This record gives sequence, structure tokens and C-alpha cells, in this order.
Amino acid sequence: MNYLFQRAIVACLPFFVSLAVASHAVAQDSGAAKLKSVEVDKLGNPADVVKIMTEAARPLQSGEVRIKVLATPIHPSDLLQISGNYGVDPALPYTPGSEGVGRVVETSAEVAYLQVGQLVLLAGGGTWREEIVAPASQFIPIADSASIEQEVIEQLAMAVVNPLTAFLMLTTFAELGEDDWIVQSASNSAVGGYVIQLAKQRGVKTINVVRREGLAEDLLAKGADAVLIDGPDLASEIATATGGAPVSLAIDAVGGSTFARLAASLDYGATLVSYGVLSGQPASFNPAMSIFNDIRIRGFWLAKWFETATMEQRQAAFGQIIPLVGSGSLKADIDSRYSIDEIQQAVSRAAQRGRNGKVLIVPNTQ
Repeated sequence: MNYLFQRAIVACLPFFVSLAVASHAVAQDSGAAKLKSVEVDKLGNPADVVKIMTEAARPLQSGEVRIKVLATPIHPSDLLQISGNYGVDPALPYTPGSEGVGRVVETSAEVAYLQVGQLVLLAGGGTWREEIVAPASQFIPIADSASIEQEVIEQLAMAVVNPLTAFLMLTTFAELGEDDWIVQSASNSAVGGYVIQLAKQRGVKTINVVRREGLAEDLLAKGADAVLIDGPDLASEIATATGGAPVSLAIDAVGGSTFARLAASLDYGATLVSYGVLSGQPASFNPAMSIFNDIRIRGFWLAKWFETATMEQRQAAFGQIIPLVGSGSLKADIDSRYSIDEIQQAVSRAAQRGRNGKVLIVPNTQ
């Protein structure tokens, strides 16, 4: 997945780069500094298998830049991949992490469009480290970034995976208009929060299903129209919440029996999109729903979208998401922040149920 992110996002660079005629940055002496990174050399329980490695900083080669990593999130997919439950195992050893934000601290003489001090989005994998040295083409420049506050920097660190997933599921599978209804599970997840915000901005109403009490206030504050606890009567409760209005799209990250209950709540010809199995249980579904109610089942995997989308489609999606994140109109809750040295505590916290927000690794300050 990380390779696909790298290859596809790099293709979007002409859209994001604010090209400028600039003198070459003076390379800074990195000396013999020891840099830390997270490494996984066997799959298993994340807290048991992640370890900290140190290596000396190396000189830049032609076309490369040196990036100081400022923030990088821990996603559920990262933990699943480390544990060997993702479906696609990484080549070992590897450094986890699929996105983040960093600051340019050195450029080689051939690099003209990145400047020392500029913020960049990290894509391509291996972001759980203090420093990244790689070809300049692997990074997405953020224009006018010198005065961006830390809060925005942290939001930009999460600007690729979850917001884009939410945006694409909301806009790809159904023609949604103002006052239309959708329903989603895992509504308190990062993706769920982005779905709520994006739907609200479009006038689309959301039924938000969660698996525990105490989450309604936060979700309603984000713009949710209704919050329901998952259970056997979910379909009838959804019908009550909508006043009997049709629900044309369901978005599911839980699987198991939740999948079937969401399907039962949908209108004729509606679509149910699956993008996760947080319950760990196979999705249950009565084929009669598809036969007699024409319910359409679709899957969504962001890496596959990156692989198949045209450059125009990628540019259009990023062109809507990045400005919203940068302006503060689209944001995710942050639960906690950890240094590289605290990686065991960080992955343990990210794996805990009941937290509200994303866990960030913060290898460096600005």
C-alpha cells in the first residue's frame, strides 16, 4: 500500500507545487548525528515487535532532500500490518507509517522547487522516523508554510489517508443531494469524523452508528444529525431517526452483524460500502436483500484507488481536501502525542478501545 501511495501521490506534484525561481539552498552539515527510526523485523503484537533503531545521517545524493519529520499518525491499518492481519504483509524489516508532515532542512543543488524551511507532506511509507532522506519528487510541498501553526501542522500530518478515504466514499458511490440521508458505522473513528464534516458541508444528513455510550455529544458537535448505538433494532431506529426518509448510502468499517443491520436500513437500489472489519468478524449478509431490494455491495481500498485513478481524479480530490484541512474546516481529534522513544506506549495507546482521537508520533519540534 505504501508504494502505491508514493507512486500515485508523486504524480499529483504539479498540482500542489508552488514553483519559484530560487537560489539553491546551502546544504547544512549533518555531522555524525545519530537518528532514530522505528523498525519491525517480525510480525506480531505491535507493542512487542516495534523497536528503535539508530543510524548515522548520510550525505545527500543528487536530487535528494533531507526532511525533519514533525508529526506522523498511527492508523489502524498500521497496527494491522504490524500484527500480520492486514491482508498484505510488508517485506521485512521495514519502518511503518504511511503519511505525515515534515520540514525541509537540506536540499541538494539540483533541487529548485523545494526550499529549506518549507513544510512538505510525507507520502510513500516509512514515516515513523526522525529524518527522511529521499528524492525530492517523493514529497508534496505546502506553499506559504513558514507561519503555519503547530495545530495545523498536526492536522496536515493526517491529510492524506483518512480525509481522502471519507471524501471518496461519500462522493463515488451515490448521487447525494442536499437533505439526503446516509448511515455509517465506526462513526467515532477518524474516517467517521471526516465523513460527518464533509457531509455537513454538502447538506447531506448523517446517521452515525457507534458501539458504546458516551460519544453522542462529540459527534453532534462535529455536525452529526443523529447518533445511534448498534444493536438488534438498529434498522428500525434508523427509520425512526430519518422520519422514514430513504437512506441511499451506508458506509461500514465494522463488518460482522453490523454489516447486515446497515443493509437492512437501506432504500431500494442503495449501496453499502465496506472499508474495514473492526469487529474482526466476517460480514454477514442475506442475499435476499440484494435480490429483492437491489442492495449493492462495494468495497473501498484507498491504495487501489491510487493505483487506478487518473491524474485528473487525484488532483480533483486533493484539490478539495488539502485546502479544507489547511484552513481548519476539516479536522480530526488528537488523543495523544508520543516521541520515537515512546513508540511502545504509542502503539499500545493507539490499539486501545475507548480513546477519542488519533495518536501522533512527534519525532521533532519545529
